[in-house]
Amino acid sequence: MPQSYKAAMYVRVSTERQDYEMQITEMREFAARNKWDVVEYSDKMSGAKASRPGLDRMMADARARKVDCVMVWKIDRMGRSLRDLVDNVMQLDAWGVRFLAVTQSIDTDQRNPTSRLLLHILGAVAEFERELIQARTAAGRKQYAADFAAGRIGREKQSRSGKNLAAHRPRKIFRRDLAAKLRAEGMSWRRIAAELGVPVSTVRDALAA
Repeated sequence: MPQSYKAAMYVRVSTERQDYEMQITEMREFAARNKWDVVEYSDKMSGAKASRPGLDRMMADARARKVDCVMVWKIDRMGRSLRDLVDNVMQLDAWGVRFLAVTQSIDTDQRNPTSRLLLHILGAVAEFERELIQARTAAGRKQYAADFAAGRIGREKQSRSGKNLAAHRPRKIFRRDLAAKLRAEGMSWRRIAAELGVPVSTVRDALAA
């Protein structure tokens, strides 16, 4: 291993309120044990986003061979789906850049075929978990719409969980609790409105009530 071996360290958390100190600490220690120079890249946004500035910069530097390997804390930091994860890792491999997930003992060094197999397995598990969360969210919204249509919740009524409509409810079903959660996470009014399929004014009025 050359003395000038340079590792790209990529960290990500989903919201501005979270921090990635644990990820950084563990990877810095790993790099120090191997006596690698480290270049750090970071993002504070959902892994489901198609474009992440920190990840994009890191991949550009990897393509230019400014780094010899890419480190992440866990593989779900690297890709928004199994396909995305595998594409990114295979792209690194094509550029001659090694990939490591330091807490999962994954290393795509050509000498370690077992870790390559494990990478695919863990990627599949991470994607399955995300799909379960999405399915539960969709089921909750469907149930809420059914309860509203049946008159079990609405302007004068409230669901058992307290997730009732805003005082001036829109024509579409509106999740005030979800809007409040997204706003607390730092999402803009426009993006919240787009996520929920309602006008911006509806979101602002509901959360101001």
